[in-house]
Amino acid sequence: MICGIGIDLVENGRLEKIIEKRGVKFLNRVFSTGEIQYCGKHVQSSIHYGARFAAKESFLKSLGIGLGMGVNLKDIEVVHDKNGKPALALYGGAKAQIKKRKITKIHLSLTHTKKYATAIVLLEKK
Repeated sequence: MICGIGIDLVENGRLEKIIEKRGVKFLNRVFSTGEIQYCGKHVQSSIHYGARFAAKESFLKSLGIGLGMGVNLKDIEVVHDKNGKPALALYGGAKAQIKKRKITKIHLSLTHTKKYATAIVLLEKK
């Protein structure tokens, strides 16, 4: 049974300006070490950061909560399986929300262009 859905759209140029202005401090506050390494190895890292930021926001929206409501953005990490399919690894407050709500499956889809990145998260429970 579907119990939550969230979608988010990020303007990559806007995120790129934030990264240029705030640098490593911003990256370390929002993204995991693995996400920073993954995005950093791409020529246009901002589109990959944009997709990950959109995934984090989509996850919060799928729960019906916003920033500052018990889930830190670093508690939500975009990872990939052996085939490259994106998934969410959850920690801290994000993991607690999933357990509390008895969610059994999290679906994630990402897409991006030079200008925009988008993500959708779908939550299921039995």
